[in-house]
Amino acid sequence: MTTATTHTTALSPTTRRLWARSRGLLLALLLLVITGVALAALQSGQQHGRLDPRSPDRPGSQALARLLAAHGVTSKVVTTSEEVAAAVGPDTTLLVTRPDVLTKRQLSELHTATGQHATGRAVLLAPGTTALEAFAPGVRAESPVDISPHRPLCSSPVARRAGTALLGGLRYTAPGGATDACYLSGGLPTLLRLPASAAGRDTVLLGSPDFLHNQHLAEHGNASLALQLLGAHKHLVWFLPSLSDPSSISDDQRGLLDLVPTGWSWGLLQLVLAAVIAAFWRARRLGPLVPERLPVTVPAAETTEGHARLYEQANARDRASAVLRSATRSRLAPLLGVSPTHAHTPDILLPALHARLSTSAGAEANAHALLFGPTPEDDRALVLLADELDALEISIVSQERHAPREHPDR
Repeated sequence: MTTATTHTTALSPTTRRLWARSRGLLLALLLLVITGVALAALQSGQQHGRLDPRSPDRPGSQALARLLAAHGVTSKVVTTSEEVAAAVGPDTTLLVTRPDVLTKRQLSELHTATGQHATGRAVLLAPGTTALEAFAPGVRAESPVDISPHRPLCSSPVARRAGTALLGGLRYTAPGGATDACYLSGGLPTLLRLPASAAGRDTVLLGSPDFLHNQHLAEHGNASLALQLLGAHKHLVWFLPSLSDPSSISDDQRGLLDLVPTGWSWGLLQLVLAAVIAAFWRARRLGPLVPERLPVTVPAAETTEGHARLYEQANARDRASAVLRSATRSRLAPLLGVSPTHAHTPDILLPALHARLSTSAGAEANAHALLFGPTPEDDRALVLLADELDALEISIVSQERHAPREHPDR
């Protein structure tokens, strides 16, 4: 029993060819990944953890959180309105870091939650018009100014103890009932504390949150001012608004389909039905193939010569020799009385060939190497193989023609 040897076709893609074809795409993809990672790292270093008490980054507020903890103030970070309502209680300060991103519904819920307890404080960082309407009716936000160190310029004990602080940003115009209006810029305060409501809670408006950042907390009187504003009560609820908050969706917010006129909805439905019908029509089963006459008839010799030139150009001597031997075996099998299904089986084809070539011992010894041998080493050996195969086939055909035929008895 012989084992068939599997030859690798020279035309099949090799590792070197695959690398040559795909290295440009791989290098471009690698450059894209490196660029994305670099941009993400740069952006995370600048924006990540802004005013987050868990962040040690420059715009974070971890230093302030640790300072408050050292003075016995417990901080709790929340990201949704529901968590705020559950966390706010007596003797609690609520810090809203980005009030302008909240909807009217969220602001109303926050105001209701803070008004249910007797004591406490609400601190809003750079609130705009919408937030002021909910927490400080009558107060207006004026044009912002540069953020720089400002003196208190007021009689508030908190501001006078802190002294100069890094403030600025939005300025506020308060009604006559404002308790403290400090750190003036252009005659308008950037820190405004409104008197306590009937429930006992006061409201503090800050035009800028920069003095709460890690990078500025140790400057001027920033730490003292932050500690007095946010540490006046035992508990601090640190509200970092998140887009994942279910209540952040406005009731009057319109979706994409709401912007489509009513008449267009029926037209869109008709187009969808037409597309479905067209899909069923095009997906029907096709009939039998229709024979078509070729525009040009290519002679077999030209096709063979074209294949040979392709093999030569690709140095595919293994494939060319395999084709030559397979064609010779297929033509010899009927002449030797071997079934075409066994034409490529050495154990069946070679004994029949040896029986025919019994008069030539040299041809017998060379038959196996000729029909089932290895790949030629060079083009000269390939040409010699083709000549020997032709000679073998011619000799078998000649014997077949000159063999005596038996005539039936009359």
